[in-house]
Amino acid sequence: MSNLVTSDGTSIFYKDWGPKDAQPIVFHHGWPLSADDWDAQMMFFLDQGFRVIAHDRRGHGRSSQTDHGNEMDTYAADLIELAAKLDLRDAVHVGHSTGGGEVVHYVARAEPGRVAKAAILGAVPPQMVKTDDNPGGIPIEAFDGYRAGVAANRAQIFLDVASGPFYGFNREGVEPIDGVIRNWWRQGMQGGIKAQYDCIKAFSETDFSDDLRAIEVPVLVLHGDDDQIVPYANAALRAIKLLKNGRLKIYPGFPHGMATTHADTINADLLAFIRGEEVGEAASEREEALA
Repeated sequence: MSNLVTSDGTSIFYKDWGPKDAQPIVFHHGWPLSADDWDAQMMFFLDQGFRVIAHDRRGHGRSSQTDHGNEMDTYAADLIELAAKLDLRDAVHVGHSTGGGEVVHYVARAEPGRVAKAAILGAVPPQMVKTDDNPGGIPIEAFDGYRAGVAANRAQIFLDVASGPFYGFNREGVEPIDGVIRNWWRQGMQGGIKAQYDCIKAFSETDFSDDLRAIEVPVLVLHGDDDQIVPYANAALRAIKLLKNGRLKIYPGFPHGMATTHADTINADLLAFIRGEEVGEAASEREEALA
């Protein structure tokens, strides 16, 4: 079992598999999950010869159940320490949902040479909550509802999310996968309620616009157009316009948890991106297509 003890004494659990001299791919999980949510990607990219790394964000999974530091600045600081400990160079960072926010917040602050590329899937940037500057966002009352649900009975709300909108199992004609639902619930219940409660503010209210503008490396933005958790129009379509070197791909009918339900498609596109092959459209091409 591998752990990093951060400068504030928090234990961060991580997996580090494969040749240590191979290019590293670092996976960042969503709320309220753990590194285990990347099983399909870890096994695939390990088989492709990469070094694959995934950590449990503080307060989640097997990491310390912290009552502090459950916000994006500290999440990024933890990653800076992890990258230094593992001496990661030219890494590809892949983040889903909240993990996508964590990726852009970290990459915008990473030491030179640490990051080669990034990919964000169903990710929360630029900002989820509705504000005067983000009129297309989700009203704060929705996130207050999540907070109330977590505080009152997180076991039930986690079951409701996993069996419904997260994977699109509430859509007509979509067959729920019991093992996927149980695994989501297991990961959620393994984490700490205080950190999960605090993280709702982190993923919903953080404005990642400046992070997106600051990133110089290539970034692949992937999103399903049936994402019921992070609607793509106010996320991916806005994020791609802020990136200097971004590529965008929208998948018709794919849900928020598409890296699990459509792992073969997502893995193939991530591999192509890492290898420098064409995936998706540049921001300018997308704008022309929408004109």
